[in-house]
Amino acid sequence: MHSCAHGGVPILNMSVSIEPTATGFDRFGFPETLARGIRSAGFEDPRPIQLETIPAGLDGRDVLGLAQTGTGKTAAFALPILDRILDVPGKGPRFLVLAPTRELATQISDEMRELSKFTRIKVLTIFGGVSMRGQINALRSGPEIIVGCPGRVLDLINQKVLRLNAVETLVLDEADHMFDMGFLPDIRRILKALPEDRQNLLFSATMPKEIRHLADNLLYEPHVVELADKAPASTIDHALYHIGESRKRALLDHVLENDNCDSAIVFTRTKHRARQLAKGLTQAGHRAVALQGNMSQSQRDKAMAGFRKRQYDILVATDIAARGIDVTGVSHVINYDVPNTAEAYTHRIGRTGRSEREGVACTFVTAADRDWIRATERMIGSKIKCKTVEGFESDPNDVAPPKTGGGGRGRGSRSSGNSRGNSNNSNARRGSRRGSRRAS
Repeated sequence: MHSCAHGGVPILNMSVSIEPTATGFDRFGFPETLARGIRSAGFEDPRPIQLETIPAGLDGRDVLGLAQTGTGKTAAFALPILDRILDVPGKGPRFLVLAPTRELATQISDEMRELSKFTRIKVLTIFGGVSMRGQINALRSGPEIIVGCPGRVLDLINQKVLRLNAVETLVLDEADHMFDMGFLPDIRRILKALPEDRQNLLFSATMPKEIRHLADNLLYEPHVVELADKAPASTIDHALYHIGESRKRALLDHVLENDNCDSAIVFTRTKHRARQLAKGLTQAGHRAVALQGNMSQSQRDKAMAGFRKRQYDILVATDIAARGIDVTGVSHVINYDVPNTAEAYTHRIGRTGRSEREGVACTFVTAADRDWIRATERMIGSKIKCKTVEGFESDPNDVAPPKTGGGGRGRGSRSSGNSRGNSNNSNARRGSRRGSRRAS
């Protein structure tokens, strides 16, 4: 046994062997109905995070998986869950997946449904911004898997229409982002509604101290896989463009029109700026749409669907879209405004260069962003190259105005005082732990 580099989480070897003569996903021995779904989804060879975590997940082990966005984490926890349902049938919510945003919850649900399309497994997605009535009615059908955002899940628990006493596995996906958004108090309350004897799968792109505390208190002798790299993926060509605040829009137009830009996500700091920029780009003849938190769920769904189907070439978004949105073929990410934190940089630009494709990330920086540049380069461990576009050289006298009105962390600011995990779920909570479900 070794000590994890992050603290008290031990690193253990997997107790499920991989069939050496099998290839692809066949090595895991999934039932044929699930194997058909895997093939239908176009999966051929397991990606590193899947190869390293699926055996432990199948064995019923707790798992801590640290990997960048876009590396295949969803299938890494989805496949063991689907296999368990097929192996030991049963009705009612048996598996709970918590995600920080509606878009990510929807994406996870869609992938789980795709993988289980040749089975009768039911997946229910739960999030706020829409009527509870439809979700309450859907619960009556006895879905085995609930994928939801903490706020709405807790609402349904409090109304006593969602009972989680039979949950066998809890998944926290993008756990670090849930802390950024201030979800820790809700997660603690949800944990109290779950059985103590369960499997926990925690996936995160980064390991801030809050995640370390949660892992120490939540996970029981976990299998730890650390593939996360704070540096952006090697498939992303990323650079800084020093530009005056007043010239950002002109530089954006130049990049969109002259840089082989097929499909772009443009990130802004505030909701108002996203709306106005999308409107301006549309008026200039671009096929652009905004995605920001003040939109209704149907508006957000319509915007994302239109961007995925290429009805829009440009998605102008706040950080609501920085994580978990897997859109094929995004050629460019453009940080019109730098993100609020250094950590958010890799998550934003990780929307391109996904699944081993190449992508371009451009970040517009002003003289007011010097501290952010230093913090980000410190985090990723290297300098970010600078590029200059002829005619858009930086004017040192053109300094961005101070960040006001919406430049703060919003809900995430609440997380700083809530860094402790739930002591109710300490390692001592399990008197009789599961044996290997694969023993034969």
